[in-house]
Amino acid sequence: MKRHKKQALRPTAKNQKTQRVKRTKDVAPRSAEEFFAKSREFQETWNRILHAISRMRADGFSLSRASREYGIDRRKVLEMAGHALRKTKGRYVAKASDRLLRILVVPTPDGLREIAVRDSRHASQLAEYWDAVQRYLQKGDESALRKFHGKQIKDATGEPIRLPTNREELDQLGSAGVLSFESLYSRAA
Repeated sequence: MKRHKKQALRPTAKNQKTQRVKRTKDVAPRSAEEFFAKSREFQETWNRILHAISRMRADGFSLSRASREYGIDRRKVLEMAGHALRKTKGRYVAKASDRLLRILVVPTPDGLREIAVRDSRHASQLAEYWDAVQRYLQKGDESALRKFHGKQIKDATGEPIRLPTNREELDQLGSAGVLSFESLYSRAA
């Protein structure tokens, strides 16, 4: 009897005959609810996959090198996020953007808030915003913050999230120790 790649043979308790059982494949989360419903191990794996793809995009790393750097099997990256990559000349490269779910953190007047974004461009914009916030808090240079005055990003549900640029608001959050660069990534990272 042939074995199929996605199935395994397993005897049943009733009659000890074998039956086909589908193996479950990890699937990329499509919402924050799906992400947080998964195990901590899955969440960490997913975040390593996202980091590997980001590293490929930003620094031109190969899939093997990026996956090795983040301690994830390249086959797992291809299985769960392969649609964010394309193969050229026998080598995988990251597409210019992707629609993979990322759980990121945004400052609000009430503290930090985790949001889900489904666009790598929104994640990059949020990272750039965090860089501007850190520059302001560490050096007093608010020039980079001006770019974000009145700007919003949309979360995965389409809800607009305002990016605070008010100096007093940022000073208050910074003094409370809420704003650190590590804050960009969700608690699961």
